[in-house]
Amino acid sequence: MTLDVERLLTELTLEEKAALTSGSSFWYTAPVERLGIPSIMVSDGPHGLRAQPGTGDHVGLGGSVPATCFPTASAIASSWDPGLLQRVGAALAQEARATNLSVILGPGVNMKRSPLCGRNFEYLSEDPYLAGELAVGIVDGIQSCGVGTSLKHYAANNQEEDRLRVDAQVDERTLREIYLPAFERVVTGAQPWTVMCSYNKVNGTSASENRWLLTTVLREEWGFEGLVVSDWGAVYHRVPATRAGLDLEMPPRLPRSPEEVAAAVRDGALDGDVLDDRVRAVLRLVSRGMHVLELDEAYDEEAHHALAREAAGDSVVLLENAGRLLPLSRGVRVGVVGEFARTPRFQGAGSSQVNPTRVDVALDEIGTVLDVVGFEPGYAVGPVAEGGSSDEELRSAAADLASRCDVVVVFLGLPPADESEGFDRTHMDLPASQLATLAAVAAANPNVVGVLVNGSTVLLDEVRPHTPALVEAWLGGQAAGGAIADVLCGATNPSGRLAESVPHRLEDTSSYLNFPGDSGIVRYGEGLYIGYRGYDKSRLDVAYPFGFGLSYTTFGYADADVTLSGSVEDGDLAARVEVTVTNQGSVDGAEVVQVYVRDVDSSVHRPVRELKGFAKAWLSAGSSQRVGIDLDQRAFSYWSDLLHRWVVEPGEFAIEVARHSRDIVETITVTVDGPSVAPPLRRESTLKEWLADPIGAEILRSVASADAGGLLADEDLVNVIGTMPMSTLAAFPGRGLDEDSLDALVAAYQERTGRREGTGTGPDEE
Repeated sequence: MTLDVERLLTELTLEEKAALTSGSSFWYTAPVERLGIPSIMVSDGPHGLRAQPGTGDHVGLGGSVPATCFPTASAIASSWDPGLLQRVGAALAQEARATNLSVILGPGVNMKRSPLCGRNFEYLSEDPYLAGELAVGIVDGIQSCGVGTSLKHYAANNQEEDRLRVDAQVDERTLREIYLPAFERVVTGAQPWTVMCSYNKVNGTSASENRWLLTTVLREEWGFEGLVVSDWGAVYHRVPATRAGLDLEMPPRLPRSPEEVAAAVRDGALDGDVLDDRVRAVLRLVSRGMHVLELDEAYDEEAHHALAREAAGDSVVLLENAGRLLPLSRGVRVGVVGEFARTPRFQGAGSSQVNPTRVDVALDEIGTVLDVVGFEPGYAVGPVAEGGSSDEELRSAAADLASRCDVVVVFLGLPPADESEGFDRTHMDLPASQLATLAAVAAANPNVVGVLVNGSTVLLDEVRPHTPALVEAWLGGQAAGGAIADVLCGATNPSGRLAESVPHRLEDTSSYLNFPGDSGIVRYGEGLYIGYRGYDKSRLDVAYPFGFGLSYTTFGYADADVTLSGSVEDGDLAARVEVTVTNQGSVDGAEVVQVYVRDVDSSVHRPVRELKGFAKAWLSAGSSQRVGIDLDQRAFSYWSDLLHRWVVEPGEFAIEVARHSRDIVETITVTVDGPSVAPPLRRESTLKEWLADPIGAEILRSVASADAGGLLADEDLVNVIGTMPMSTLAAFPGRGLDEDSLDALVAAYQERTGRREGTGTGPDEE
């Protein structure tokens, strides 16, 4: 059954319409019982449902029903497997249906601008292309089962510090190339039922009131067809938000918000048609989601736990494996050190915290597949109980155990107090007590396997010298303990690849000087250069590069090839990249083939390389596979601030087939033809710009007076005054150029080319 939306719009009173644009309680939309419009439930759930049927607690953080806790976004992004995320999404939808839940509030596709963001465990990557492709997978998985999603947090929400008020000041090109593409990809490729606006301001205007974001870009440019919902508490002025394009305020400010909206329509401050548009979006969402209200379904908890274990295993990144210390086998005497092995940390804190159906304990799981001879906590997590052992005693006991083992597995990670929604980190360090324990254990036994459990990247220069084998397990969800055991014993061959770079120092991160801002403003001064884009441009060494990850086998690449088709002018330029990948070892495994694009000679500043395609290939030992990756025109494009559109500059592009961002296997250079992307010449164009344009230079020389001709022949003088606008030179006497001759130049150029100045509207120009 569905709602007859257009009929209902004619029957609703003004007060009922206004009420529908705010919810009825923390997790529910507003019903209109007399017209048969039900209330539907929404809930947090990027990596597991946090449903609170009924009214919920006052901040919506407690009392959720049990649900499968899948790996956090920072973990599952390392799988580089959209198909896996699609399967997880379908499982989330099954659990939603069993809870009569209509919309899952996720995924989050905000960029990891800084490793200090307290909510990084909820976000996928520092790269917009990777984040967008993975998010399409989970959105498709959820919505294919008749449950909605909410793409969040739109936009430029990259810190927790002062997150409800801070003004993110970002130039349009940086927004278009870094902070908006993942949203754009999901909207155009999967049409999420809802998009959630963020708390912060963007270039002076709150996201909930930002017409450029909510209407111009989201709806008019990208063709978004769904509902825009506020983040919980992100509406500061209800009527301007309604006017800008916000459909639904959550949670509701009752009765104030509906009263303000109704009053604004009555006094003409808000157009009634605009309110109808907002109500129409709400009714369509309710109509799509109301079918779950009558469902009486269940889901297979064991199957979902098994999927969570598989997903966690595929998300593990093997960072080091000197001497092939891993995988471990039966007969090797293994000691386990680290409180996190016994007291699992498997998810982040805040609005994404799930009440798990069960939790695997890594220590127990390792004991089922390996010969564990002992365990020592090594360090404390959280407050030390009265009468508990001191750090020195814990460290000494861990070193003693290490001396009696063949191999020591040491769990390291961030305590819950170090990363959470609501605050940012102030450093990237592991706790000093853990590092001291690791050093003591390594001194007693050099055969150390480090296992990291953390939602955000940590500095590893003090870890690597002591860990010939090092595994990044992230916050892997409720089945992480079993997944870690699978990797350590070789039941799972690790295939994860880093979705974010690991620097040597916090000071090396490009946002270091601008994060988190002050006085209510954060300036994105690093522009395009976040993550690997910044490290590459600055030629900085990193501990582990973007896309990096080892395996228990090795892979060879051969016969890379690129085929171009279409054209820039027709908007259908495409490239097919193919390469043969061979599993050269004796173990089945998966390789992530990555394709980066580099503009060889650009007229604007561009990153050294950018990820534009990838594919995960599963290969049995000794087998080969021809892997194909398709690039579209956007892969070659940049956003032109001058032309206010995406452009492809004609010339050479390097297509790089890579194992990771700093291991380029093969480079193929292609030549792309297309129209000039230089802006039309005008009075304010510089002398050098006129001379650089073939037609402009020809016209300039053909009409130049003797004095002007002499100027053009003097290369040294041109170097001095070449950056001056022609309008300025026309005002200088004795140069053979005056106002009339300049007007004639511009008119001749426009007649010859048909090109005149374009106009555009940027994010802060409305």
